[in-house]
Amino acid sequence: MNRRVSGLSFYHKKKKINTSLLKEIAIWAGEILLTIIGTVILVSFFGFKISVVGPSMSPTLENGDQILVNRFLYKLFEPGRNDLVVFSPNGNQKSHYYVKRIIGLPGDVIEIKDGIVYVNREPFPEKLEVEPVENALMAEQEIIVGEEEYFVLGDNRNNSEDSRYASIGNVKKDHITGKAWLRVYPWEEIGLLK
Repeated sequence: MNRRVSGLSFYHKKKKINTSLLKEIAIWAGEILLTIIGTVILVSFFGFKISVVGPSMSPTLENGDQILVNRFLYKLFEPGRNDLVVFSPNGNQKSHYYVKRIIGLPGDVIEIKDGIVYVNREPFPEKLEVEPVENALMAEQEIIVGEEEYFVLGDNRNNSEDSRYASIGNVKKDHITGKAWLRVYPWEEIGLLK
């Protein structure tokens, strides 16, 4: 009579590794990693979000609108006339960001006479309908835009602190954070900025 003796056994069954489960976990981990990398790239280049402060860009942007800023574009290309730029006034990182429209490029001569903005002694071809400028301030006399500088104005010309003011002046390229390109709030106004 054969009897099995129960007790300690040093022989274990080898467990089968479920390779299909491991493969699925590896694919899942890879997708998560790619998503994280993609998100970091998008946020770094396109996802910098700010809120507009004040009415200076009305009717294009209103107080409280939230916009995305492309920080990468101006590393490849120069800012252009009529671009909506986001900058720190005089490079002051503690101030809120300003959003304004580029009117004058490096080397341009800017002057405001009788409510009209002149660039290189020609009336500036406005991209949108704006009111005549009531107070030319520093631009009452010709202003020459220096190298790596830009003359900016708010679209709400009579309620904007911009390059006409000594406290702002011409904006240095180094102080420009990027180009405002997309309004993301309020929801009914979501869209590309022009």
